[in-house]
Amino acid sequence: MNPVKSLKAQKSQLGESAFQLKVLNDQELLGQELPLFKEKLAEINLFPFKPTKLDVFQINVGKMCNQVCKHCHVDAGPDRKEIMTRETMQHCIDVLKKYKFSTLDLTGGAPEMNNDFRWFIEEIRKVDEKIKIIVRCNLTIILANPKYNDLPDFFKKYSIEVVSSLPATSASRTDSQRGDGVFEDSIKALQMLNSVGYGIEGTGLMLNLVYNPAGAFLPAGQAGLEKEFKRVLTTKFGISFNSLFAITNIPISRYLDYLLVSGNYAAYMDKLVMAYNPVAAANVMCRNTLSIGWDGYLYDCDFNQMLDLKVSSKANHISQFDYDELSNRSIIVNQHCYGCTAGAGSSCGGEVA
Repeated sequence: MNPVKSLKAQKSQLGESAFQLKVLNDQELLGQELPLFKEKLAEINLFPFKPTKLDVFQINVGKMCNQVCKHCHVDAGPDRKEIMTRETMQHCIDVLKKYKFSTLDLTGGAPEMNNDFRWFIEEIRKVDEKIKIIVRCNLTIILANPKYNDLPDFFKKYSIEVVSSLPATSASRTDSQRGDGVFEDSIKALQMLNSVGYGIEGTGLMLNLVYNPAGAFLPAGQAGLEKEFKRVLTTKFGISFNSLFAITNIPISRYLDYLLVSGNYAAYMDKLVMAYNPVAAANVMCRNTLSIGWDGYLYDCDFNQMLDLKVSSKANHISQFDYDELSNRSIIVNQHCYGCTAGAGSSCGGEVA
């Protein structure tokens, strides 16, 4: 695995959300004056930006991870100790018991590394047998320690939808982004998931992959990428999966660091702005998703969470949850939002336009 430390552990300025926001709004650094994202929304009468519905409950249960991926927007890694407590999880369960959400989306870090991860899922299933539960599994965690080897069976028992990142169908490109040996372990983990029925037609056990570009460019069309991934993974490794989601890299945290170090920042931001799609803007995930941080604070999306941009509401912690106030809040936007609205758009579920 890649031994690199998180930006926070390196004491990098980019490990701080305030500095990232300063960079994103530094027109001198860009060498040109790019339009503010909120101005783009105003052009299509979408500013102030409002939710359409509170439908997806996305929870980051901790920033600890067994990997240190170069483009991680969470800046996750083994050295991150921020982990959601059982008390905060119980607040989340109480909200899910009281209000109807169609989807619970569990993320990290590696969410499975939270010691209360399994308890959390078991308790949620007691509250709601039908809610769709998604776990964003990095695959290698299944092989990282014997105590995780039974995760495929655990996921199956509780009807979990598994969503996993795989940036390429080759070891060289995958390992360069996610760490040495990641591709080989990811393939083994996918085969283990297939063996219990995940990604197999007729089982109802959903296994979806996530693709994000390895460089300073936008993803190709999602349909074409999915076709190619299925062809290669089936032919070479006998692996089946349901869908592939193409996600644009958002210029924050480690990906922002990569852009600055490689000298691609200004050009990449220009690409995002030039590819802005108003149709995608109307359908981005923050309009139907609420993001809950490891410490219980509430955010409009996972990316705002990493920039510490809490919801614009007095009820900004899960312990103070106010459904009506949160449903009518104004969504906080900034320059990184161009990443979700470029081309066909991008969300945790892939293209949006």
